[in-house]
Amino acid sequence: MAQEIVKLDREDVVIAEEIGGVGVITINRPKQLNVLSNKVILLLGEKLEKLEKDDSTKLVIIKGAGKAFSAGGDLKMFYYGQKTRDSCLEATYRMYWLCYHIHTYKKPLVALVHGMSMGGGASLMTPMKFSVVTEKTVFSTPETLIGFHPDCGFSYMLSRLSGRLGEYLGLTGARLKGKEVVAAGLATHIVPSQKLVELEKCLLSLNSGDENAIESVIKEFSTDFEIHENSILQLNRMSIINECFSKDTVEEILMSFEAEAHKLGNDWIQPVLKHLKRLSPTGLKITLRSIREGRKQTLSECLKKEFRISNNILRKTISNDFYEGISAIVINKKKSPKWCPTTLEEVKDEQVNLIFKNFEQHLELQIPEKNEQRWKGKYDNSPHYYRINQAMKIQKVLPSTTPGIGLIQSAL
Repeated sequence: MAQEIVKLDREDVVIAEEIGGVGVITINRPKQLNVLSNKVILLLGEKLEKLEKDDSTKLVIIKGAGKAFSAGGDLKMFYYGQKTRDSCLEATYRMYWLCYHIHTYKKPLVALVHGMSMGGGASLMTPMKFSVVTEKTVFSTPETLIGFHPDCGFSYMLSRLSGRLGEYLGLTGARLKGKEVVAAGLATHIVPSQKLVELEKCLLSLNSGDENAIESVIKEFSTDFEIHENSILQLNRMSIINECFSKDTVEEILMSFEAEAHKLGNDWIQPVLKHLKRLSPTGLKITLRSIREGRKQTLSECLKKEFRISNNILRKTISNDFYEGISAIVINKKKSPKWCPTTLEEVKDEQVNLIFKNFEQHLELQIPEKNEQRWKGKYDNSPHYYRINQAMKIQKVLPSTTPGIGLIQSAL
């Protein structure tokens, strides 16, 4: 009997297909490397909810169109939204809420990952029961490059990697390729890129949600591997990383790492140090604290914390570094951001505390506590939705020259 195929418009930024008992979700912004806009995030949530509730769906596959899985969040959306307070709060709320549901999804999820899988894009890969990468996959949490922090649940995921690898990846934004991603515990299998399409066909024909059967199929295509001698995952390098990145502060980490750089055979450290010293001091301190706190927090606590951090950064609570980073690296491509403050010593604990400060309870990210209510707490039912939409309606009614329009914007 032929498989029933239900398809949506190929022009959609997210394509959902139901092929027999398998749901296939494709992020469809190949020209933009499948970056996650607010619309993409909204549609991903809708499709995943529908497929989880559909009794006929046994398995869900997520993949990206074109040469990338997903390069992460839509940075231009954030940059051009800065003129209006909380214009991107919807995107952060929906994304972190979605991340919780991916981590706790009730049906087997398989990510088929080729090309770039970075930042928020990687959060659609790492939590999956089965995350399949190829030799062309590149993983990174590069948020510190733009004065941000690893979010989308990565303060939870990075903090649970072996040793201090999570602190290293989070602070440096270092890239892992192919087999390194699996070896680090950020993916489950590696398959040659030329076999990825065939693997997908076999998963579709399997038409089963049995995890043992799914793993058996994937293993037929997966390959054994050895880590390259220059990989940071090699035992001698990891021992240095574990020692240095276990220090209490960013300053102490850099001091310890610098001491190791002068030892014979440690030439690989100097470029990393040089890179770290170019990054936002504020972003580095926020990132280290978030990952360290993540070691003792639940997934829900990490996502709620990241929601506070992100929106306080977007509101420029203590620094403009996030927008400066996007401007220099993405918009103007000068690649030399002018951070403020310029040194780690100038970033005081009292300032960082403001970024982590709790919101009023009703303004926190609403993570469903009970299983029967797991799809509750959506952005559309939050006080943020009402507050922001009401303010936007007022703003549209008033002419741009109306005195006090800036006050309205600051109240958003």
